[in-house]
Amino acid sequence: MSINAEEIDRILAEEADHECPGFGPHKICVRIVAIADLPSRFGRFQVAAFWNNRDSKDHIAILHGNPMGKENVPTRVHSECLTGDALGSLRCDCRDQLEVSLTRIAQQDCGIVLYLRQEGRGIGLLNKMRAYGLQDRGLDTVEANLALGFRDDEREYSIAAHMLHSLKVKSIQLLTNNPKKVEELQQHGVKVVGRLPHVIPANDFNRFYLETKRDRSGHLLDALGKPHLPEQGEPVEVGDVSA
Repeated sequence: MSINAEEIDRILAEEADHECPGFGPHKICVRIVAIADLPSRFGRFQVAAFWNNRDSKDHIAILHGNPMGKENVPTRVHSECLTGDALGSLRCDCRDQLEVSLTRIAQQDCGIVLYLRQEGRGIGLLNKMRAYGLQDRGLDTVEANLALGFRDDEREYSIAAHMLHSLKVKSIQLLTNNPKKVEELQQHGVKVVGRLPHVIPANDFNRFYLETKRDRSGHLLDALGKPHLPEQGEPVEVGDVSA
């Protein structure tokens, strides 16, 4: 069951005056400004639109069912990728990750995809194109970002943490192959009770990209871009970190 109109009105009224000290080193504070239905080819969803006080970029939470106040909510944190999400680029696996996560979450009682406007691992679209140019000349994704004066990953996960807090989600199961994403969310007070491997096969154009994720960025992937899957009996739960 989705969030009903009466509950939406209550949430928006509460959020209209929301102010807090903020999350993370940049003291990011977000608030929900709209909630609307979004029927899609992947399932029936609602979208909660967020404003943030750092750069006024809009972020959205794509909701299936009603996750508010729930525990163990299947959650994907997805960073915007214009070239992959909109144009179908084969240089990355972003569009596949997004579509698979929406499909998987639509099969659950409730779940969330957080869509963050953090293009190019947070370096922005223009710098991402510059990084692509360097990659065309032989650098990997990490080397290209470093050559442009950035870290390997410039994304800000305190935004996601605050969004989950605003949705009153008590704990999540995170769809990811990236242990650092789990750690970042935990550091911002998110209770992550499990990691759900996110299986996306490689193609001929993104194989090196995925191998770089594995070898340089610590993602749990094999040489073909398939995630490390737990052996029978191997736990996938991760420890809790309190805020």
